[in-house]
Order: sequence, then C-alpha cells, then structure tokens
Amino acid sequence: MTHTTVHAYAAPAPKAPLERTTIERRALGEHDILIDIKFAGICHSDIHTVRGEWGHETFPIVPGHEIAGIVAEVGPGVTRYALGDRVGVGCFVDSCRECDNCRAGLQQYCTGESGPVGTYAATGRDGEFTQGGYSTHIVVDENYAVRIPEALPLDAAAPLLCAGITLYSPLAHWQAGPGKKVAVVGLGGLGHMGVKIAHAMGAEVTVLSQSLRKKDDGLRLGADHYHATSDPATFLALADTFDLILNTVSADLDLDAYLGLLKTGGTMVQLGAPENALSVSPGSLYRRRRSFAGSMIGGIPETQEMLDFCAEHGIASEIELIPADRINEAYERVLASDVRYRFVIDTSTI
Repeated sequence: MTHTTVHAYAAPAPKAPLERTTIERRALGEHDILIDIKFAGICHSDIHTVRGEWGHETFPIVPGHEIAGIVAEVGPGVTRYALGDRVGVGCFVDSCRECDNCRAGLQQYCTGESGPVGTYAATGRDGEFTQGGYSTHIVVDENYAVRIPEALPLDAAAPLLCAGITLYSPLAHWQAGPGKKVAVVGLGGLGHMGVKIAHAMGAEVTVLSQSLRKKDDGLRLGADHYHATSDPATFLALADTFDLILNTVSADLDLDAYLGLLKTGGTMVQLGAPENALSVSPGSLYRRRRSFAGSMIGGIPETQEMLDFCAEHGIASEIELIPADRINEAYERVLASDVRYRFVIDTSTI
C-alpha cells in the first residue's frame, strides 16, 4: 500500500456538523499495520473536541478512538499481527517509548515532551495531524494496537477501547473484588461498563444515580443496589459504606457529600471531566484517611488484559449501532442522555 485516500466523517470547523469527506493515510512503515475499520464508537470526548470545547484549533477533525477492525496489510517488520487478525485501537497511537511510564507499559501517562499521541486531534511523531476512527481505514504502529478476542463481537467491543479500559484500570488498580464495596456514580456510557466489570471482579456493586429511572437496567447489568442521589436520605443511609467510588459523570457534584460515603481508608476516583474546577474540603479527607484520586484509560498491556478479561466473562458494551449519516443525530442524543449506552458507527456506511 502507498500513501492513500480513504473516506471519513469530519468536523470541518468548531461546532459544525460532521460531514462525509476524504483524508490521507500514511504509507505503511516498517512496523505499521493497515486496519480495515469495521466499527467505531462515539465517545463524549469526541463531541467536546469537535465543538472546540477542549481548545483544539486544527480543523477538519475526524474523531473516533474506539476502533475495532481487521488487519488488511502489514509492514515488512511486523511480528505481532497478521492479515485477518481482529484488532482494536484506543485513545492513543504512539508515545515517547523511552520514559519510565512508557517502559512500564503505562503509555497513557507518557512523560515525554508531547505525552501520548492522541488517536485524533494530535500531532504524531512524524509531524502529521492525527485523524481518528470515523473512517474506513487507519494506519498505526503494531505496538499501539491490541488484539480483540474471538469471543467478543467487534461492534460491541469497540467501546471497550475507551469506556471499558477507563473503568477497568481503576477497578484493577484499587483491587476491586470479593469483600469490596464499589459504588459507580452515573449509569451512562462509562458507568454501565463499571457496573459490569466490578460485578465480574466479584465486588458488591452499588449504582448512585440522580434518579431511579435506570434502576432495572442497573440491576440487570450486575448492580446489587441502586440509589437516587437526588434523595438526601441516600447520603445518610450510605455514610461510611464504600471502599471505592468511581465518579463517571462530568457534572459539578458536592464531592464532600460523596466522600462521606467512603469507609475509613476508602478512595474516590474521578473519571468524568467536568467543565469547572473541583472543590474538596480537607476535612472530608483527613477525618477518615480518605483519598480523592484520578485515573485515565490504560496502557497497551492493561488494555489487552481488559479485553481478555471481558472475553472470559462475556462482557461487552451495550450498544446502538448506527449508520454514518446519523452521527450528528447521535451527538445530540448523547447530549440529551438518550442512549443506552453507547453509539457505535457501522463504518461500512461511510
């Protein structure tokens, strides 16, 4: 394959509707693979980016960092993959490869000059602007792709490359499992994966949601308990209860109220990205030796570990499959919380 043109959906300018276009993909290098993209998940991060809410100034942008497809061609030095392999690409496509974090397989925390190279809206090591998975093909270095097990449907596996690993990583790091009480704040694209994974790990799982509207879903997905945070009694009844709380929402919350739900020594992990700065009273932390932490996706080894875990336990995202000409409609529905629980684009319609 030589440098080639592929079809894609791109935002031509901030806040503009996405439209069908063509983009250039680089020629295969020594260790590159060409992926025939079959499915691409829609993440809320895509919406923030194409609307210019995260400061990106280079347009057009092709979003998409939940990519599932098939290896269509390999560079001459590729050893990890062969033609026909089922592979995925997540939120980054490169990193410095030399810092302590990269060497430890924590590429998402790369401390190199530019940090990890985002799958889209970033500048690659070759100086080119990266374009994401709302397209028919993508070229990536073999070391930044992961293998999708046969047990996972490709369409429902796509969101695991962001939503799945975003929840798996903190659950694994803080050792969710039998005897641990885990609360998931919000039952959306992220939260529903947290419920499934924490349940499979053996933890006792509680969903904390604004209302009880999705209670039946939460219990079906693996939650043991479901409480409405709009009811002040919830915070009294659940005080000093949880070992781990995962906050998946981007809304401004009363963090002190949620920290009060932790046991002594418990941890609350921030996963959502609210627009405003967060405020925490020191007393909420030191009175029970509680911790307030953050977590961001996972490195390549942990992402592969997550996929293997999900295959073993029959876990995949709950999806609504859409054609590409409904991307803009899907964005509006995501903003209205009208999806259960992740939109996935059938890229054969691009």
